[in-house]
Amino acid sequence: MKTLIVLGVVGAVAQLIDGSLGMAYGVTSTTLLVAAGIAPAAASASVHFAEIGTTLASGISHHKLGNVDWRIVRTLALPGALGAFAGATILSSLPAETATPVVGAILLTLGLYVLYRFLALGGRRPEFQGRVRTGFLVPLGLVGGTLDSLGGGGWGPVGTTSLLSSGRVEPRKVVGSIDTSEFVVAVGGSLGFLVGLGAAGINWGYAAALLIGGVIVAPLAAWLVKHLPARVLGTAAGGLIVVTNSRTLLLWADAPSSTVTPVLLALAVVWIAAIVWAVRAERRVRARDAVQRGVRDRDDDDAINGTAATEAGPARDEEADPART
Repeated sequence: MKTLIVLGVVGAVAQLIDGSLGMAYGVTSTTLLVAAGIAPAAASASVHFAEIGTTLASGISHHKLGNVDWRIVRTLALPGALGAFAGATILSSLPAETATPVVGAILLTLGLYVLYRFLALGGRRPEFQGRVRTGFLVPLGLVGGTLDSLGGGGWGPVGTTSLLSSGRVEPRKVVGSIDTSEFVVAVGGSLGFLVGLGAAGINWGYAAALLIGGVIVAPLAAWLVKHLPARVLGTAAGGLIVVTNSRTLLLWADAPSSTVTPVLLALAVVWIAAIVWAVRAERRVRARDAVQRGVRDRDDDDAINGTAATEAGPARDEEADPART
């Protein structure tokens, strides 16, 4: 029972991060299950079954708050489900260590680019123009879905990172669309695990605990992404990508803990500092906008008063000189 309660808390925390930043539910939950001695395939299977419920709740919440671009969801979902099904059946019989350094390096590079995009804005607000091409979304869905099943998490890191780095979709809609489309991906991956492992190979208690914890906090996570400024959300997501994949690459390289811990702590400090800077920059922009709105309002009032005075002038003249009428 204690283990299930801990997993419920983990599911809640993972969903809070995933629902507001667009990634980390699968990675966080799978990491804990594997650390507890669960086989990677069984751990990934439990997480995917839990995600059927958490992503449904998250998608509904994001839709109600206007965080979803349904064109992106429709285009990503089916390729993602096919990729997840394929990845699940492969993981049931094969290890996935060979993909770790390649995927980690790509995601780390994209994470650094996301940080650059939002930290290099200075006093300007981020702008998102155009739309993401279908030719980009379809292969993204296939790759993201496959990696999601192989690694127990990957749909968020691949999808959120790639869409953010495209510069064409604002962060809240990236997060909302990725979370919503992940429901279909989770269904595809779960079916693949059922085929590869059978129902007996899945720990349904662990899946239920992760599910309950995630569903409880899904609305809160959607509310956070609705109200966080794009600059702050983009910086937070970019930093999470960099820290997470730096850890992945260090562990793959068998770096000693005496190296891993200081490096990750240093990156975390830089990440927090970047978020603080983004918050302060957003406040400065808002203060400047408030001043500009005040000036425009005064100019409008002066213009209205001036027009009224001009119209009232002839009327006063006529009252003073009845002979003119």
